[in-house]
Amino acid sequence: MFQTFDDHNDPSCGAPRAALLRDELKSRSLDGFLIPRADAHQGEYVPPHDCRLQWLTGFAGSAGIAAVLGAEAAIFVDGRYTLQVRDQVDMNVFPARHLMNEPLTAWLAEKLQPGQRLGYDALLHPINDVRRLKAVCNKAGAELVPVEGNPLDAVWSDRPEASSGAVSLYSEKLAGRAASDKIQEIQKIVAAKEADACVLTQPDSIAWLFNIRGSDVTHTPLPLSFAVVPVSGKPQLFIRGEKLSNTVRDALSDLADIDEESAFLKGLGALGAAGARVLVDPNLAGQAVAEAITSTGGLLVEGAEPVLLPKARKNARELDGARAAHKRDGAAYVRFLCWFDEHAVHGDLDEISAAQKLEDFRAQTGKLKDISFDTISGAGPNGAICHYRVSKDSNLPIPVGKPFLIDSGAQYEDGTTDITRTLAVGEMTDEMKRHYTLVLKGHIAISSARFPAGTSGAQLDALARIALWKAGFDFDHGTGHGVGAYLGVHEGPQRIAKTGVVPLEPGMILSNEPGYYPAGEYGIRLENLEIVTELKSVEGGERPMMEFETITLAPFDLRLIDKGLLTLDEIAWLNTYHAWVREELAPLLDNHVLSWLEEATVQI
Repeated sequence: MFQTFDDHNDPSCGAPRAALLRDELKSRSLDGFLIPRADAHQGEYVPPHDCRLQWLTGFAGSAGIAAVLGAEAAIFVDGRYTLQVRDQVDMNVFPARHLMNEPLTAWLAEKLQPGQRLGYDALLHPINDVRRLKAVCNKAGAELVPVEGNPLDAVWSDRPEASSGAVSLYSEKLAGRAASDKIQEIQKIVAAKEADACVLTQPDSIAWLFNIRGSDVTHTPLPLSFAVVPVSGKPQLFIRGEKLSNTVRDALSDLADIDEESAFLKGLGALGAAGARVLVDPNLAGQAVAEAITSTGGLLVEGAEPVLLPKARKNARELDGARAAHKRDGAAYVRFLCWFDEHAVHGDLDEISAAQKLEDFRAQTGKLKDISFDTISGAGPNGAICHYRVSKDSNLPIPVGKPFLIDSGAQYEDGTTDITRTLAVGEMTDEMKRHYTLVLKGHIAISSARFPAGTSGAQLDALARIALWKAGFDFDHGTGHGVGAYLGVHEGPQRIAKTGVVPLEPGMILSNEPGYYPAGEYGIRLENLEIVTELKSVEGGERPMMEFETITLAPFDLRLIDKGLLTLDEIAWLNTYHAWVREELAPLLDNHVLSWLEEATVQI
């Protein structure tokens, strides 16, 4: 099993660990310290060695930061985690604040005193974040101080060893392009920025560029590493040597000069000493990267990491792989839905047993490499926690008479999947059906949207919310995130969200997942993955348009739909989608499951 259900988050550890950290800060003449959830790569998944925020506070979410001062502390999380943080963290030690509505900078402006020294680990905080923090400290008469050696690491007595997961080569057949071609493309982008080199700090960018995959973090095949790509000549790859077999090292040596990860900052210093102009993404690269370059005489050219957009625009091979992975995954998922429908109504299932069974069906494909994230298996009130992670301590029976939310995904070598369905268990109330149908209307609005080139995710986001807004409802997460090609299940820069400013381009894969979460009751979310595709012409139209191609294959629960709330066009969309699901999956299913699917996708 890829997912474990142990709960290592003990809120009672917060007080003694905060006391240890404060003692260490005093010994360093520091009045406070910042503890982000992120590691030096700013990735969603952090290896145990770098889970500093979780060790200190107990919070296990994918985004957040804590601040510890002499007498006060706080933890800051976004809207996905406002319920979860209260379950995992001692609120007396680390009161929770909303990262957007009550930001860290406002808290520091209120709490910092003149003359105080606030420490931070410069590898863990992006350049732009440090600028904002410095401005707040300066205004308060305080000083933001980079530390030599993280003080939290000094008191983390049982800290796990750094990851040394093996690196593997990713076949050109699946990648669709040779690594050498990709390197040349990035070098042209660097040249266009009038830079001499660029710095890559994102492991998924490095994996894509060199056609490699790794095993350093859970659920995402990432090789934790850094790279520098010069405008001409070989790139430099900074990675722990024990991760590379002789075969992998030989292949990579043809593409790049390989050095130890520990030599990264020194390598940047050498670039700076040569007077290089270095392209750095200030939203991703740690402040230590900037200091290593500029302190030795180099110049920063600030801009988006140049791999992000080429990686997001999937080529034909990657898209074919995604479609194949979703067809395989869809058959496994429908087997799960059939099984769930037969067992859940008896009231003898719980969150863990459902998640385990779904993983079992995926494993039976013989192609499963990993799940793409810990399954969100939310019964009753746990379903209202957007990014809930079931553990042995939180595990609830799946009640009859309430919707059950399950958000899950798989990593196959040819593609990454992510799907959410909300399932009826027994009789559903009219209110539950209304909530579900409002979410479905938003999902259909995104899936059926047509939009001109240059349209951003922010411009589409409202389509997913209008039906909910008219009813006085909303949801506190983005409508959609980018998805990688056997890489991260959450990939940027493409998003469908209020903050999604990057124009959507053909080949990008995004999720479509509006939701509604009545606190303490249940959660509803409906998610498919979509490919941005060109629509060659619209009858009577004046300009080329784009649309979405849905690649997720699984029925929506008809028992939760209030047909009277759907328009004729929405009903037609649902019937067409369900007919496609039947047609695609029928050859992969046995008669029993196929019979269930035919009933589950009957026209309404």
